Amino acid sequence: MVDMVYVLDFLQKIVSVPSPTGSTEKAMKLIREEAERMMPGAEMKLLKKGAFVVKIPGESKEALVMDAHVDTLGAMVKEIKQNGRLAFVPIGGYLMSAVECENVLIHTRKNGEITGTILSNSQSVHVYEDARKLERKPENMEIRPDIRAVSSEETMKAGIAVGDFVSFEPRFVITETGYVKSRFLDDKAGVALLMGVLKAVADEKWIPPRTLLFYFNNTEEVGAGAANGLDHHCADFIAVDMGAPGRGQESDEFSVSLCAKDSSGPYDLSLRRELEVLAEEMKIPFKVDIYPFYGSDASAARRTRLDLRTIVLGPGVEASHAYERTHKDSLEATAALLYNLAKSER
Repeated sequence: MVDMVYVLDFLQKIVSVPSPTGSTEKAMKLIREEAERMMPGAEMKLLKKGAFVVKIPGESKEALVMDAHVDTLGAMVKEIKQNGRLAFVPIGGYLMSAVECENVLIHTRKNGEITGTILSNSQSVHVYEDARKLERKPENMEIRPDIRAVSSEETMKAGIAVGDFVSFEPRFVITETGYVKSRFLDDKAGVALLMGVLKAVADEKWIPPRTLLFYFNNTEEVGAGAANGLDHHCADFIAVDMGAPGRGQESDEFSVSLCAKDSSGPYDLSLRRELEVLAEEMKIPFKVDIYPFYGSDASAARRTRLDLRTIVLGPGVEASHAYERTHKDSLEATAALLYNLAKSER
């Protein structure tokens, strides 16, 4: 079975490594080194685009792909303003209200990491008449770097430049009641779950019925999903991402969510039915849901010319693309379904 202590430990580690889309090398290095430690000699490949794939040969060449993405939301420096502060552009889709007053790291080429904070251009209610009314949109927001600078020249002298990546503080917490709170559970929870399944294969030393491809993607948040590095042996593609609980949704924070449809259209019905039957047989709590404003690596895989079935499943993550939360029960349910799927004939 999947070691959930390991999953939570690795989740905290991977969440702490900044990896906004376009700057994922350090996080991918952690995954690669951990995979090599667990399964020395296994077939592994770092794709030119930066994704990482681990292949576990099975009794059949037909492959089950289990995918998760390590890239996260973030930002890039767009302009160094005359007052020394930074205009930025978002990476990925999030509300400005979800990152307002968040601490950040500015990743510079010449001076390492510089801390800062995201604020509105009229943050103080004691100074600005429009502080409460100012629309929270990118052009009305700025980053306040923690350097002694009141001019663009001083900020540039500190090593900050246009094009520098910006990452957000994750604030990882596990509560006494079993909740896991953090930014980037989308989709580092999925990454940790795949590492847990990989560890189970390594520890138990069983040969899967089908070849397993563990695909760690690095471009999901900008829509360029897992469309590279797959071949005609790939039959089923499982994007291990997140369920999104909310008003009008079936998903919750205590079960595994199966996505029947998202903005890219319905996922494969026969594959969903098989997962539902497997979950029922193994007494794994699950919910089926539809996400109208959602896309995934499975969406991208489906757009390839490969003949494969696709679906999204994952833990229920409350407040997606903000300060997210799930529960250990949801992570455990997802792990159990993935583990049993990896061992099943179909």
